[in-house]
Amino acid sequence: MADVNTDGALLRVRNLRKFFPIKKGLFSRTVNYVRAVDGVSLDLHEKETLGLVGESGCGKTTLGRTIIQLIRPSSGEVFYGDSPNLATLGNRALFPYRRRIQMIFQDPYSSLNPRMTVGSIIGEPLAIHKLAKGEARQKRVVELLEAVGLEAGHARRFPHEFSGGQRQRIGIARALAVDPRVIICDEPVSALDVSIQAQIINLLQDLQERLGLSYLFIAHDLSVVGHISQRVAVMYLGRIVELGPTGEIFREALHPYTQALLRAVPRPVPQKRGKKIVLEGDVPSPINPPSGCHFHPRCPECPRHPEIQELCKTQYPPLTRIGDAREVACWLHIKRG
Repeated sequence: MADVNTDGALLRVRNLRKFFPIKKGLFSRTVNYVRAVDGVSLDLHEKETLGLVGESGCGKTTLGRTIIQLIRPSSGEVFYGDSPNLATLGNRALFPYRRRIQMIFQDPYSSLNPRMTVGSIIGEPLAIHKLAKGEARQKRVVELLEAVGLEAGHARRFPHEFSGGQRQRIGIARALAVDPRVIICDEPVSALDVSIQAQIINLLQDLQERLGLSYLFIAHDLSVVGHISQRVAVMYLGRIVELGPTGEIFREALHPYTQALLRAVPRPVPQKRGKKIVLEGDVPSPINPPSGCHFHPRCPECPRHPEIQELCKTQYPPLTRIGDAREVACWLHIKRG
């Protein structure tokens, strides 16, 4: 199984969509769709952390679960290395690739089976993929526990005996059990205390360096994303609106939505924070998104530029490369070139 393709990306997502049908009536007729993920394309390179940020409900978690095929996409393509399109593979053909792409879930409480011991939870992937059994499996479980900062004796305990941070370490150990290359981190620290968040972030960075992992790091906290990610993708209502190197985006965001998110991040010196951007209105529904650019009803820039107002209201801007490494879906920057 090849791990690297010709363009250097380990994981490639192309025009991925996931629409959930809304059914009504006696015969459960489909009357509309929730457009949770609507045409997302991105690349994840070897040993890279790509941050995925956006407000709650923008489709980040659905995108992660669709990439890993926990939720089957409505259309689009997902490639791992030189694999076929994972979205078209049946369960049997997909099985070998599940080893290579794993997931750390947001809630360290509901993601662990309370009826299983920690040793059984971590050892289960080894049994499913027939990687180790008997004493070899027990030895591997101990290695994984120690790799995430736990002890061998913890294998005999149950999840309820651990704190939230320890449970998340167990979840990380389970994800590592099958020797993955890509891990989708679905808000892995958002349910933890701030003091514990730093420990988990440091653990993830240490594991990445030691094991050569690639992370798709999903979060709504931009301060965390800015610390761990090399690149950032900003998502709004099921679509990527800005993508680029973390430093450049934090220094000079292009999309008005990204600017608003960054201005809302708490700073240690309040007087050095830029003028806060107040977004008007509520987040639109993914069932009936606005025409044109989905952000235009809340955009502070649209009313200031009459020359692009009609475009903003009628045509969705494509994600367009600006400069060497930046991409943005905003008519203001597309028209400026």
